[in-house]
Amino acid sequence: MEQRLKAVWQRIEAAAAKSGRSKDDVRLVAVSKTVPIQKIERAVSAGVTIIGENYIQEAREKFHQIYEMPVSWHFIGHLQRNKARHAVEMFDMIHSVDSLRLAVEIDKQARKIDKIQEVLIQVNLAGEATKSGISIPVASDLIREAAHLEYVSIKGLMTMPPFFNAPERVRPYFRQLRQMRDDLLAQGIPGIEMTELSMGMTGDFEVAVQEGATLVRIGTAIFGERR
Repeated sequence: MEQRLKAVWQRIEAAAAKSGRSKDDVRLVAVSKTVPIQKIERAVSAGVTIIGENYIQEAREKFHQIYEMPVSWHFIGHLQRNKARHAVEMFDMIHSVDSLRLAVEIDKQARKIDKIQEVLIQVNLAGEATKSGISIPVASDLIREAAHLEYVSIKGLMTMPPFFNAPERVRPYFRQLRQMRDDLLAQGIPGIEMTELSMGMTGDFEVAVQEGATLVRIGTAIFGERR
């Protein structure tokens, strides 16, 4: 575990340097879907500071066991509106907001506990029907409307590009998300920051870092193959 984590950070540092960035510009989200609690504890002890979970129920079971550990919790899976309350209660950041209705529900639940919920807007760059995320043409409208929500803080964008065995084939999608972020910033929309780009997983995170990722979601390279 420790050696795997060290190797991941070395790869992040090398990828960042290749594009003139610092490894400090990139945060590692350790994706712990189906990973037993003992492995997560080891990862945190080895230096992991962000845990990424895909499913609310699984996350709740883990959260209550290790909530005292010095780790931030990020929700990276598809979020149903009826699970928004649980997400707001547990997670420091929600990566997967893809509709105004979901953003409004998050705002409603965050208001109840007086919490400013940090979120990312998930963009479906390739228009894949099997993946969540808002389409490019309407993303700007969603962000403009959600920016008015008092208890939601939009921090940036997230994407899951099509799967390719060759990371270079994914590069255009990462580049497109970065350009989209830059275009949104240029619009000067009040109430948003757009500092975060959540993109890149075990098979392609180095390319994502080169293209500007600030959050990389890595599971297998840290925890090994899932069973």
